[in-house]
Amino acid sequence: MTRAFLGLGSNLGERLAYLRRAVDQIEDRIAVSSLYETDPIGGPDQDPFLNLVVELETQRSARELLGLCRELEADAERVREVRWGPRTLDVDVLWVDGETVDEPDLIVPHPRMTDRAFVMIPLGELAPDLVVDWTDPGMGEVRNIGLL
Repeated sequence: MTRAFLGLGSNLGERLAYLRRAVDQIEDRIAVSSLYETDPIGGPDQDPFLNLVVELETQRSARELLGLCRELEADAERVREVRWGPRTLDVDVLWVDGETVDEPDLIVPHPRMTDRAFVMIPLGELAPDLVVDWTDPGMGEVRNIGLL
């Protein structure tokens, strides 16, 4: 079994419901971070996001986890119209222990996770060993709003 982490976010429609449903569908999850509300970074003007991180103990590869991410997004009827635009559900593979991937559609560890407090703060709840030297780049407020 391998430790892995997925980042989930939603800022369109019933944000909390989309996140709850997605988390419930991740069968190999072992922990879920607190829920955080954050202002969007980049992209068009849009509503705030709800974000969290899920820890898994899994036999899936990073590529298989990407497939799971796409399934969860499809189930939430995510539409990809504008890069970094509003979305019902965004799911990213953040980290897979012992695995590095650098392909056009998948980079693991996630290439921008250390730039995003909304990823690193909830990740730090679950895996403090992965955020030891991280410094918040100050790209927006991250508000802990409790458990999912």
